[in-house]
Amino acid sequence: MIEQVEEILLVLDDKLTKTLSVLKEDYASVRAGRANPHILDKVMVDYYGAPTPINQTANISVQEGRCLVISPWDASLLKGIEKALQVSNIGINPTNDGKVIRLVFPQLTEERRRDLCKQIKKMGEDAKVAQRNVRRDALEGLKKLKTDKLISEDEYASYEKEVEKSVSDATAQVDAAAAAKEKEIMTV
Repeated sequence: MIEQVEEILLVLDDKLTKTLSVLKEDYASVRAGRANPHILDKVMVDYYGAPTPINQTANISVQEGRCLVISPWDASLLKGIEKALQVSNIGINPTNDGKVIRLVFPQLTEERRRDLCKQIKKMGEDAKVAQRNVRRDALEGLKKLKTDKLISEDEYASYEKEVEKSVSDATAQVDAAAAAKEKEIMTV
């Protein structure tokens, strides 16, 4: 196998893996009715002038399955964390008792569960689109090598099958992740 083909296949595998990991991160931030500290991953608080993720400024713990307790390491951050949570789009109002902040997750309604499932399917479809774009880029690279006569028609056909297999495996993983998240949300 020539070096350029190896590089194309490595880039393909790397991008497919990244697509799946980004999807799983997105799924972790979907509010599924249970308290999940990952929904706060993208919420930033002003920490001495620098935007910092909440999980780097406070201890976050789950209490009774439906409540997140945020205990800032520095008590002066309490108001800043509360403000950051209010302006974020997590959809839960924080309660501040002067020492910790609590986020109580309400029970999901059937309609909200269905909306979340639609959102999850859309995220899965977006990941599949990204995977198809990665496949297209890999095939274009292989076609260029074929046109430049660096690989033969037969080699091109075998590499194309390899690319298709990698993409179909990655697509199956996306489908499995989406199905698992849907099952988690629809479980009452």
